[in-house]
Amino acid sequence: MLRLGAIVETLGGELCGDAERTIEGLAPLESATPAQLSFLSNPKYAQQLATSRAGCVIVGQAQRAAALARGDCIVAEQPYLYFARVTQLWKRQLGADTGPAVHPSAVVDPDAVIDPTARIGALCVVERGARVGAGSVLRARVTLGEGCEVGERCIIHSGAVIGADGFGFAPNQGAWEKIEQLGAVRIGNDVEIGANTCIDRGALGDTVIEDGVKLDNLIQIAHNVRIGKHTAMAGCVGVAGSATIGAHCTIGGSAGILGHLTLADNVHISSFSLVTRSILKPGHYTGIFPIDDNAAWEKNAATLKQLHKLRERIKALETKNES
Repeated sequence: MLRLGAIVETLGGELCGDAERTIEGLAPLESATPAQLSFLSNPKYAQQLATSRAGCVIVGQAQRAAALARGDCIVAEQPYLYFARVTQLWKRQLGADTGPAVHPSAVVDPDAVIDPTARIGALCVVERGARVGAGSVLRARVTLGEGCEVGERCIIHSGAVIGADGFGFAPNQGAWEKIEQLGAVRIGNDVEIGANTCIDRGALGDTVIEDGVKLDNLIQIAHNVRIGKHTAMAGCVGVAGSATIGAHCTIGGSAGILGHLTLADNVHISSFSLVTRSILKPGHYTGIFPIDDNAAWEKNAATLKQLHKLRERIKALETKNES
């Protein structure tokens, strides 16, 4: 439990209400009880504020009056960021894990280097020459491959595989010859990697995940990809080999990025989009064929296939008219 006064003393913000009110949990506006703290950051949910039973709500300056009309509130410049820091405060007051730094069921090669402040969860495998930096946490069943490096304060969630072989094969008379993957994976500081995400080792050079990158669950990062600082990807994104993604990008869920492409800094890709060319200008990009009933979709798809011919016909007509 936390007092509202203690939250504001630690995190700042303006408390409008009872500093002695005790908060027993955090919850969304629509389900919060009088013993819980909630937040409002998106104005489109403002109608939920008046009916919320939350004991206190974190709001921005624009919602101050509406929040005061219903009860206690904390006014913050960035309500969502403030709420994130409340969750961190809440986690800290629950207390640190007091179990062994390396779970007895983990398999750690004698030649691996594990910082004394790192934590290795149950059934993890850390292979020869791998390194785990200070304050990093490997949850249960994480595999860290040979020679791969994890920086400081990283969190790698259950089932993630860091440093499996990249998908490299040379054709040989109708069969495939394996290309040994001789690089590694280098992960910077403050990176978080979701459950069952796979990051392949490089073929020759390393696959690189820079500082502050956040990867959701079930993401595939192929060999020799480079992801710039503070880029975030939602679940089920696939990035093909040797793609370079800049800093501060966001990639929506189930989007795909083809190999050997470059995305500049501050490029934002919508969910389910397929990136088939390099994007060198910052901005928000979308490549989605809208869902429709099947009969209409087939007609529209057939029309799209004719666009090139239609364009050539229009150009010919324009040339004729100009002459």
